[in-house]
Parts: sequence; C-alpha cells; structure tokens
Amino acid sequence: MLTARFEDALIYAARLHSAQVRKGTNTPYLAHLLGVASIALENRADEDEAIAALLHDAIEDQGGAVTREEIRRRFGQRVAEIVDGCTDAETIPKPPWRARKETYIQHLALASPSVRLVSASDKLYNARAILLDYRVLGEELWRRFTGGRAGTLWYYRALVEAYRAHGSSPLLDELERTVAELERLASQPPMAT
Repeated sequence: MLTARFEDALIYAARLHSAQVRKGTNTPYLAHLLGVASIALENRADEDEAIAALLHDAIEDQGGAVTREEIRRRFGQRVAEIVDGCTDAETIPKPPWRARKETYIQHLALASPSVRLVSASDKLYNARAILLDYRVLGEELWRRFTGGRAGTLWYYRALVEAYRAHGSSPLLDELERTVAELERLASQPPMAT
C-alpha cells in the first residue's frame, strides 16, 4: 500500500521537473515519471522502489549531489541508493554518450534488484515511447538521440542482455518484445514522413 510518502515524492518530483519536457516533444516530463512508477508498481515494486521510480532522473537532471542529499533526507537511504543506481551521469558536461552508456550497462551487473527494477521500468517506458514515435515520425525520430539510430538500437539491445543476465521476468519479456519490434521496424526500408 502506498502512503503519504509516495504523495510527497510525487509533489517533489512534479516541482523538480516542472520546467522539463520529454525530448523532442511538449509533453511534461512528469508524464514519464508517472509512467515509470506505474510500470514499477505493476511489477511488484514496494513503496521505496515506486518513490525511486518517480525520482529516478532527479540527480541526473535536477541538481546532482545536492538533490541526492535532499532525496536521502526526505525519503531515506534506500530510496537515495536506488535513485543513485539509476543515474548514468551527474556531472556537467556529461561524459561522452557511448562511454556513459557502456559504463551504465556494466554497472547493471552489480546493481541491486531494486535498481534493476526501476531502471528496467524506465527503459521499457522509453522503448515504448521510441516505438510509438517511430511509427509516426519514421527515420526522422533518430535525430532526437545523441546515439542516433545505430547507437540507440545498440544501447537498448545491450540493456536487454544486461538485465537478462539476472534472470527473466514479465517486465524483461515486455522490454525484449518492445526492443525486438523497434529493431524490426528500423531494419525495414525508411518510412516516408
């Protein structure tokens, strides 16, 4: 059961990300955070994991170490550790894209089950969004991503393999299906936009 802590985290996340939108869209970033929390909860997340899902991008996008300490103070050590484990960079400027993604994938090998749950929920939400946008935008979609078409497809396939190293679950099965469908569509001749 979710308590007032979750509600507090939702309000905190909404305030932290109030000026942020999803890449290439006008969609408020909060939609992403709610989606990730929903996926995590549907996959048996406890309250700390659900709170971490709401806050999973806070350190990376909204203040680094200061935000980490605020999360720890407000929501506890475990939530802060999960959010920290989902963070691929907190320095500005961020390290080069490919190196950052390779480091994140390697990190998943030692990550806690809670970090893997929140991370996989995030990646499933993102993969679904990419797939939906690809169906509308076609090849134009890849311009949104630093890694481009090849890098983005590589990253999501590598993530699936990294998560699978720890076993299987309905969440990972859905991520696998979504990534496979994205790969299938991207391997076809370019769609007209």
